[in-house]
Amino acid sequence: METNVKLYVLNYDEAKTYMWAAIFVACNLALPQLFHLIPQGGIIFSPLSLVILAGAYKFGWKTGLLAAALSPLVNHLITGQPAWGVLPVMTMKLAVLAIVAGLAAQHFRKVNLPLIVGVVLVAKAIECVGELLLTGGISATIADFTIGWPGLLMQVFGAWLILKYL
Repeated sequence: METNVKLYVLNYDEAKTYMWAAIFVACNLALPQLFHLIPQGGIIFSPLSLVILAGAYKFGWKTGLLAAALSPLVNHLITGQPAWGVLPVMTMKLAVLAIVAGLAAQHFRKVNLPLIVGVVLVAKAIECVGELLLTGGISATIADFTIGWPGLLMQVFGAWLILKYL
């Protein structure tokens, strides 16, 4: 199930970094609208994470980090979602995912399901610690696994399919 794909490491001095980050932010503006048609769809599926994971893996952690920082804020300003109080935690989670995905791609230079599973699990472990530090509560962290497991599966299989076929 290993896939040979072209992976990039874009830097902040390249126009392509900003172009791809803008594309990811636009995708992260449209995709959640579909999932919010499902009751608790945003919480269950975390659609922003799919785009950030695939984008950071393909174009590097810097591009992913830029998209991760801007996506929740642009979404909030345009749609009102996520709620203002959730922005710091969501931004931290997306930033962690972008960094882990980008660094894993840069280090391993390949795409396969076990590697994507590892990226999601390592990122989720770091995110849990970050969320505990930011909120002081464990209930939202537990919900990431009890309610959000379909989103974790979507991240793994969705990112793998995107990276393999697009």
